[in-house]
Amino acid sequence: MEIPHQRLIYFQLTVETGSVRGAAARLDIAASAVSRQIGLLESALDTTLLERRRDGVRPTPVGEMLLDYCEQRTALDRRFSDELDAYQRLETGQIALCVGEGFVGDLIDHPLREFTEAHRGIRLEVDTGSTRQIIEAVVNDEVHIGLMYHEQVHPHLRFWHSTCQPLVLLMAPEHPLVEASGPLTLDALADYPLALWHPGHGVRQLVDMAFQEAGKRPLVGIQTGSLEVLKHSARAALSVTLLPRFAAARELEEGTLVARDVVGRHFSQANAHMVTRVGRRMPRAALQLLRHLQHWMSAFRHEPL
Repeated sequence: MEIPHQRLIYFQLTVETGSVRGAAARLDIAASAVSRQIGLLESALDTTLLERRRDGVRPTPVGEMLLDYCEQRTALDRRFSDELDAYQRLETGQIALCVGEGFVGDLIDHPLREFTEAHRGIRLEVDTGSTRQIIEAVVNDEVHIGLMYHEQVHPHLRFWHSTCQPLVLLMAPEHPLVEASGPLTLDALADYPLALWHPGHGVRQLVDMAFQEAGKRPLVGIQTGSLEVLKHSARAALSVTLLPRFAAARELEEGTLVARDVVGRHFSQANAHMVTRVGRRMPRAALQLLRHLQHWMSAFRHEPL
Protein backbone atom coordinates (compact mmCIF):
# COMPACT_ATOMS: atom_id res chain seq x y z
CA MET A 1 0.00 0.00 0.00
CA GLU A 2 1.34 3.42 -0.97
CA ILE A 3 0.77 6.07 1.69
CA PRO A 4 1.40 9.71 0.68
CA HIS A 5 4.33 11.02 2.68
CA GLN A 6 2.62 14.37 3.38
CA ARG A 7 -0.28 12.67 5.16
CA LEU A 8 2.14 10.80 7.38
CA ILE A 9 3.76 14.09 8.36
CA TYR A 10 0.35 15.56 9.30
CA PHE A 11 -0.46 12.49 11.38
CA GLN A 12 2.95 12.39 13.09
CA LEU A 13 2.85 16.10 14.00
CA THR A 14 -0.69 15.77 15.33
CA VAL A 15 0.45 13.03 17.71
CA GLU A 16 3.58 14.97 18.71
CA THR A 17 1.72 18.22 19.44
CA GLY A 18 -1.34 16.47 20.93
CA SER A 19 -3.89 18.22 18.69
CA VAL A 20 -4.85 18.98 15.12
CA ARG A 21 -4.54 22.71 15.85
CA GLY A 22 -1.03 22.22 17.21
CA ALA A 23 0.00 20.39 14.03
CA ALA A 24 -1.63 23.09 11.88
CA ALA A 25 0.25 25.80 13.77
CA ARG A 26 3.54 23.95 13.30
CA LEU A 27 2.85 23.62 9.57
CA ASP A 28 1.38 27.11 9.24
CA ILE A 29 -1.78 25.83 7.52
CA ALA A 30 -5.47 25.66 8.39
CA ALA A 31 -6.54 23.06 10.97
CA SER A 32 -9.23 21.86 8.55
CA ALA A 33 -6.51 20.90 6.04
CA VAL A 34 -4.76 18.74 8.64
CA SER A 35 -8.03 17.15 9.72
CA ARG A 36 -8.95 16.39 6.10
CA GLN A 37 -5.63 14.69 5.36
CA ILE A 38 -5.85 12.53 8.48
CA GLY A 39 -9.40 11.60 7.49
CA LEU A 40 -8.18 10.51 4.06
CA LEU A 41 -5.45 8.46 5.75
CA GLU A 42 -8.01 6.73 7.99
CA SER A 43 -10.21 6.00 4.96
CA ALA A 44 -7.30 4.48 3.07
CA LEU A 45 -6.41 2.26 6.04
CA ASP A 46 -10.08 1.62 6.90
CA THR A 47 -9.50 2.26 10.60
CA THR A 48 -9.44 4.97 13.25
CA LEU A 49 -6.00 6.35 13.99
CA LEU A 50 -6.67 8.93 16.72
CA GLU A 51 -8.74 9.03 19.90
CA ARG A 52 -9.86 12.48 21.02
CA ARG A 53 -9.63 13.10 24.77
CA ARG A 54 -9.90 16.11 27.08
CA ASP A 55 -6.13 16.50 27.16
CA GLY A 56 -5.76 16.10 23.41
CA VAL A 57 -5.51 13.29 20.86
CA ARG A 58 -3.90 9.92 21.42
CA PRO A 59 -3.09 7.25 18.82
CA THR A 60 -5.23 4.10 18.70
CA PRO A 61 -3.45 0.71 18.60
CA VAL A 62 -3.34 0.98 14.80
CA GLY A 63 -2.23 4.59 15.22
CA GLU A 64 0.66 3.36 17.38
CA MET A 65 1.63 0.96 14.62
CA LEU A 66 1.52 3.76 12.07
CA LEU A 67 3.53 6.06 14.35
CA ASP A 68 6.20 3.36 14.67
CA TYR A 69 6.22 3.05 10.87
CA CYS A 70 6.65 6.83 10.56
CA GLU A 71 9.61 6.80 12.94
CA GLN A 72 11.27 3.90 11.09
CA ARG A 73 10.72 5.61 7.76
CA THR A 74 12.21 8.85 9.08
CA ALA A 75 15.24 6.95 10.37
CA LEU A 76 15.68 5.21 7.00
CA ASP A 77 15.41 8.52 5.17
CA ARG A 78 18.05 10.05 7.45
CA ARG A 79 20.30 7.03 7.07
CA PHE A 80 20.03 7.13 3.28
CA SER A 81 20.74 10.86 3.28
CA ASP A 82 23.83 10.35 5.47
CA GLU A 83 25.09 7.46 3.31
CA LEU A 84 24.52 9.42 0.11
CA ASP A 85 26.35 12.39 1.56
CA ALA A 86 29.29 10.18 2.58
CA TYR A 87 29.34 8.54 -0.86
CA GLN A 88 29.39 11.91 -2.61
CA ARG A 89 32.25 13.04 -0.37
CA LEU A 90 34.16 9.91 -1.48
CA GLU A 91 34.08 8.48 2.05
CA THR A 92 32.38 5.20 1.09
CA GLY A 93 32.03 2.95 -1.95
CA GLN A 94 33.77 0.18 -3.86
CA ILE A 95 35.98 0.27 -6.96
CA ALA A 96 37.01 -2.86 -8.87
CA LEU A 97 40.04 -3.02 -11.17
CA CYS A 98 41.49 -5.69 -13.45
CA VAL A 99 45.09 -5.04 -14.49
CA GLY A 100 47.93 -6.65 -16.35
CA GLU A 101 50.48 -8.16 -13.99
CA GLY A 102 53.13 -5.71 -15.15
CA PHE A 103 51.13 -2.81 -13.69
CA VAL A 104 50.89 -4.23 -10.16
CA GLY A 105 54.06 -2.78 -8.64
CA ASP A 106 53.54 0.60 -10.32
CA LEU A 107 49.92 0.62 -9.13
CA ILE A 108 50.33 -0.42 -5.52
CA ASP A 109 53.71 0.96 -4.43
CA HIS A 110 52.54 4.58 -4.31
CA PRO A 111 49.29 5.52 -6.15
CA LEU A 112 46.88 3.13 -4.41
CA ARG A 113 48.47 3.69 -1.02
CA GLU A 114 48.04 7.45 -1.35
CA PHE A 115 44.48 7.11 -2.64
CA THR A 116 43.36 4.80 0.17
CA GLU A 117 44.96 7.02 2.80
CA ALA A 118 42.95 9.96 1.45
CA HIS A 119 39.71 7.92 1.09
CA ARG A 120 39.75 5.34 3.87
CA GLY A 121 36.10 4.37 3.41
CA ILE A 122 36.63 3.29 -0.23
CA ARG A 123 37.12 -0.46 -0.69
CA LEU A 124 39.27 -1.58 -3.61
CA GLU A 125 39.16 -4.90 -5.45
CA VAL A 126 42.21 -5.55 -7.62
CA ASP A 127 42.61 -8.63 -9.85
CA THR A 128 45.16 -9.43 -12.53
CA GLY A 129 44.50 -10.92 -15.95
CA SER A 130 45.57 -11.19 -19.55
CA THR A 131 44.56 -8.51 -22.04
CA ARG A 132 41.61 -10.67 -23.13
CA GLN A 133 40.50 -11.20 -19.54
CA ILE A 134 40.80 -7.50 -18.75
CA ILE A 135 38.67 -6.57 -21.77
CA GLU A 136 36.00 -9.13 -20.84
CA ALA A 137 35.90 -7.96 -17.22
CA VAL A 138 35.48 -4.30 -18.25
CA VAL A 139 32.95 -4.95 -21.03
CA ASN A 140 30.85 -7.23 -18.77
CA ASP A 141 30.86 -4.63 -15.97
CA GLU A 142 32.70 -6.98 -13.62
CA VAL A 143 35.19 -4.18 -12.94
CA HIS A 144 35.14 -0.40 -13.26
CA ILE A 145 38.68 0.15 -14.57
CA GLY A 146 41.13 -1.88 -16.66
CA LEU A 147 44.86 -1.30 -17.09
CA MET A 148 46.26 -3.17 -20.08
CA TYR A 149 49.14 -3.25 -22.53
CA HIS A 150 49.39 -3.38 -26.32
CA GLU A 151 45.68 -3.44 -27.40
CA GLN A 152 44.98 -0.41 -29.61
CA VAL A 153 41.23 -0.20 -30.22
CA HIS A 154 38.04 -1.94 -29.13
CA PRO A 155 34.42 -0.96 -29.94
CA HIS A 156 33.22 -1.34 -26.36
CA LEU A 157 36.14 0.28 -24.55
CA ARG A 158 36.70 3.93 -23.71
CA PHE A 159 40.42 4.65 -23.71
CA TRP A 160 40.80 7.26 -20.96
CA HIS A 161 44.55 7.56 -21.27
CA SER A 162 47.23 5.89 -23.38
CA THR A 163 50.98 6.30 -23.38
CA CYS A 164 53.77 4.91 -25.50
CA GLN A 165 55.64 2.34 -23.39
CA PRO A 166 58.20 0.58 -25.61
CA LEU A 167 59.41 -2.91 -24.88
CA VAL A 168 63.02 -2.89 -23.71
CA LEU A 169 65.51 -5.66 -23.10
CA LEU A 170 66.08 -6.31 -19.39
CA MET A 171 69.19 -8.09 -18.16
CA ALA A 172 71.55 -8.48 -15.23
CA PRO A 173 74.19 -5.74 -14.86
CA GLU A 174 76.94 -8.23 -15.70
CA HIS A 175 75.31 -9.44 -18.95
CA PRO A 176 77.48 -8.92 -22.09
CA LEU A 177 74.75 -6.95 -23.88
CA VAL A 178 74.95 -4.21 -21.24
CA GLU A 179 78.15 -2.96 -22.91
CA ALA A 180 76.52 -2.66 -26.35
CA SER A 181 76.32 0.88 -27.71
CA GLY A 182 73.04 2.14 -29.10
CA PRO A 183 69.75 0.24 -29.49
CA LEU A 184 70.08 -3.52 -29.83
CA THR A 185 69.06 -5.36 -32.99
CA LEU A 186 67.28 -8.70 -33.14
CA ASP A 187 70.51 -10.12 -34.56
CA ALA A 188 72.23 -9.17 -31.32
CA LEU A 189 69.52 -10.92 -29.28
CA ALA A 190 69.50 -14.08 -31.37
CA ASP A 191 72.37 -15.78 -29.51
CA TYR A 192 70.99 -15.27 -26.01
CA PRO A 193 68.19 -17.24 -24.35
CA LEU A 194 65.03 -15.25 -23.74
CA ALA A 195 62.53 -15.54 -20.90
CA LEU A 196 59.14 -14.89 -22.47
CA TRP A 197 55.47 -14.94 -21.62
CA HIS A 198 53.44 -17.91 -22.85
CA PRO A 199 52.23 -17.66 -26.48
CA GLY A 200 49.07 -15.58 -26.73
CA HIS A 201 50.09 -13.06 -24.08
CA GLY A 202 50.05 -9.47 -25.40
CA VAL A 203 53.78 -8.88 -24.91
CA ARG A 204 54.62 -12.27 -26.40
CA GLN A 205 52.56 -11.42 -29.47
CA LEU A 206 54.63 -8.28 -29.99
CA VAL A 207 57.87 -10.26 -29.65
CA ASP A 208 56.72 -13.00 -32.03
CA MET A 209 55.55 -10.47 -34.64
CA ALA A 210 58.87 -8.62 -34.50
CA PHE A 211 60.94 -11.79 -34.95
CA GLN A 212 58.67 -13.09 -37.71
CA GLU A 213 58.88 -9.79 -39.58
CA ALA A 214 62.69 -9.96 -39.33
CA GLY A 215 62.66 -13.57 -40.57
CA LYS A 216 64.19 -14.86 -37.34
CA ARG A 217 63.22 -17.10 -34.43
CA PRO A 218 63.84 -16.18 -30.80
CA LEU A 219 65.95 -18.48 -28.68
CA VAL A 220 63.35 -19.24 -25.99
CA GLY A 221 64.94 -20.38 -22.75
CA ILE A 222 61.93 -19.97 -20.41
CA GLN A 223 58.20 -19.62 -21.01
CA THR A 224 56.00 -18.52 -18.12
CA GLY A 225 52.82 -16.81 -17.04
CA SER A 226 54.58 -15.06 -14.17
CA LEU A 227 56.14 -11.62 -14.25
CA GLU A 228 58.31 -12.50 -11.26
CA VAL A 229 59.77 -15.50 -13.10
CA LEU A 230 60.69 -13.25 -16.03
CA LYS A 231 62.42 -10.70 -13.81
CA HIS A 232 64.09 -13.23 -11.52
CA SER A 233 65.55 -15.16 -14.46
CA ALA A 234 66.95 -11.92 -15.90
CA ARG A 235 68.39 -10.85 -12.53
CA ALA A 236 70.04 -14.26 -12.18
CA ALA A 237 71.60 -13.88 -15.67
CA LEU A 238 69.79 -17.07 -16.64
CA SER A 239 68.26 -15.22 -19.59
CA VAL A 240 67.22 -11.80 -20.82
CA THR A 241 63.61 -10.68 -21.13
CA LEU A 242 61.48 -8.09 -22.92
CA LEU A 243 59.14 -5.90 -20.88
CA PRO A 244 58.05 -2.25 -20.66
CA ARG A 245 60.17 -0.23 -18.21
CA PHE A 246 57.32 0.37 -15.75
CA ALA A 247 56.98 -3.39 -15.19
CA ALA A 248 60.48 -3.44 -13.67
CA ALA A 249 60.68 0.11 -12.29
CA ARG A 250 61.87 -0.97 -8.84
CA GLU A 251 64.57 -3.31 -10.16
CA LEU A 252 65.83 -0.65 -12.57
CA GLU A 253 65.94 1.91 -9.77
CA GLU A 254 67.78 -0.50 -7.48
CA GLY A 255 70.22 -1.45 -10.25
CA THR A 256 69.47 -5.18 -10.14
CA LEU A 257 68.33 -4.97 -13.76
CA VAL A 258 69.55 -2.89 -16.68
CA ALA A 259 67.38 -1.83 -19.64
CA ARG A 260 68.45 -1.39 -23.26
CA ASP A 261 66.32 -0.20 -26.18
CA VAL A 262 65.66 -2.65 -29.01
CA VAL A 263 65.28 -1.76 -32.68
CA GLY A 264 61.83 -2.57 -34.11
CA ARG A 265 58.55 -0.78 -34.69
CA HIS A 266 56.59 -3.43 -32.78
CA PHE A 267 58.71 -2.69 -29.72
CA SER A 268 58.74 1.10 -30.01
CA GLN A 269 55.00 1.51 -30.68
CA ALA A 270 53.66 -0.56 -27.79
CA ASN A 271 51.24 1.27 -25.48
CA ALA A 272 49.80 1.19 -21.97
CA HIS A 273 46.07 1.90 -21.68
CA MET A 274 43.61 2.90 -18.98
CA VAL A 275 40.10 1.79 -20.02
CA THR A 276 36.45 1.66 -18.95
CA ARG A 277 33.34 0.41 -20.75
CA VAL A 278 31.81 2.75 -23.31
CA GLY A 279 28.58 4.23 -21.91
CA ARG A 280 29.13 3.12 -18.31
CA ARG A 281 28.29 5.79 -15.76
CA MET A 282 31.25 5.77 -13.40
CA PRO A 283 30.93 6.37 -9.64
CA ARG A 284 32.55 9.59 -8.44
CA ALA A 285 35.17 7.62 -6.52
CA ALA A 286 36.14 5.69 -9.68
CA LEU A 287 36.48 8.93 -11.66
CA GLN A 288 38.67 10.34 -8.91
CA LEU A 289 40.81 7.19 -8.99
CA LEU A 290 41.18 7.40 -12.78
CA ARG A 291 42.54 10.94 -12.49
CA HIS A 292 44.79 9.94 -9.59
CA LEU A 293 46.31 6.98 -11.46
CA GLN A 294 46.81 8.99 -14.62
CA HIS A 295 48.80 11.55 -12.65
CA TRP A 296 50.84 9.24 -10.41
CA MET A 297 51.48 5.94 -12.24
CA SER A 298 54.80 5.68 -14.08
CA ALA A 299 53.03 3.82 -16.90
CA PHE A 300 50.94 6.92 -17.70
CA ARG A 301 53.32 9.81 -17.04
CA HIS A 302 54.61 10.09 -20.60
CA GLU A 303 52.89 12.31 -23.11
CA PRO A 304 49.48 10.87 -24.15
CA LEU A 305 49.10 9.54 -27.67
